[in-house]
Amino acid sequence: MGISHTAKNEKLKIAMLGHKRIPSREGGVEIVVEELSTRMSKQGHQVTCYNRRGHHVSGKQYDSERPSEYKGVRQKYAFTIEGKGIAAFTSSFFAVLKASFGRYDIVHFHGEGCCFMAWLPRLFGKKCVVTIHGVDWQREKWRGTFGARFIHFSERIAARFADEIIVLSRSVQEYFLDSYGRETRFIPNGVSKMPSREPDLIRQKYGLKKDSYLLFVGRIVPEKGIRYLVDAFSHVKTDKKLIIAGGSSDTDAFMEEMIALAKEDERIVFIGFVSGQLLEELYSNAYLYVLPSNLEGMPLSLLEAMSSSNCCVISDIPELTEVAQDHAVVFRTDDAIDLKDKLQMLCDDEILVQRYKGTVSDYICGKYNWDDVIDQTLKLYRDLL
Repeated sequence: MGISHTAKNEKLKIAMLGHKRIPSREGGVEIVVEELSTRMSKQGHQVTCYNRRGHHVSGKQYDSERPSEYKGVRQKYAFTIEGKGIAAFTSSFFAVLKASFGRYDIVHFHGEGCCFMAWLPRLFGKKCVVTIHGVDWQREKWRGTFGARFIHFSERIAARFADEIIVLSRSVQEYFLDSYGRETRFIPNGVSKMPSREPDLIRQKYGLKKDSYLLFVGRIVPEKGIRYLVDAFSHVKTDKKLIIAGGSSDTDAFMEEMIALAKEDERIVFIGFVSGQLLEELYSNAYLYVLPSNLEGMPLSLLEAMSSSNCCVISDIPELTEVAQDHAVVFRTDDAIDLKDKLQMLCDDEILVQRYKGTVSDYICGKYNWDDVIDQTLKLYRDLL
């Protein structure tokens, strides 16, 4: 386009969409969009986030909150019809319409499901960037549904029409090359070191003290492996608790099923969605962090847990092992017996747990840095322009 657009000090106009809303910890996508948008805004770029209206995973008390600005980021709200799948579709449809007619250099789509109209902003002279946070159509909640077919269709649209596609893992990069012959840019997420906290709130609310519990943090959805985590932990001989922290995402029935499954073991406690100091205390004082997912993009909860010096137990899917390397204990995905054996081994060997805790924070914070992510993403924008 113009020479001025390629200059390193030129300030860009950027629209972001596909997330639920910021600020929010409703999912990893929301955390990524918040980090990108606020840090770019701090550098002087004009960033607008198109948020979804409607129900907030964090609780009904947040449903009506609609600030027009957050840390320099402009906030706009897309018309949304409530309902499983419908909310994402309608909010994405109207967000893309608004962004297409807005004065932006870059329209940045987050996630596959919102990409069914990735061609539209290009008709108005804008550059389209898509970040694939995970192969969403494979998620269990969509399996065998129209939603899965629609998300898969949106993925194909992104592969065909996006000016650039960002992926968070090498395995997804290979998937796009094999499936579509499409080259992508590998730019993983970053992490900020979590503050270390004494167990004050968690002692008051849940009676927890340091090293008295194992921790899972994430959305309560089937692909996170919670079903066999509950099964595995129920056979571990320990007086430690298993704390499962997270809200549902169009999966209330699954949440109820998991709570019922865990009912017979009083050591297993579901505490719902957490954030802020409460979350920081949970990370800071856990004996172990467990992530038994069978499908992921690049989970920020794992990065946060590792930055908090946790000994982490992860399934052997590439999206997790790429991140952790040899700084976590790995078990076979979907294998409750192997997970139980690894948890039992670590519950019985505090010295081994402390050995993992001693090195993991420096490793993860050195490898995944938000400043590097911002630099790479802005370079990608400027290369397009």
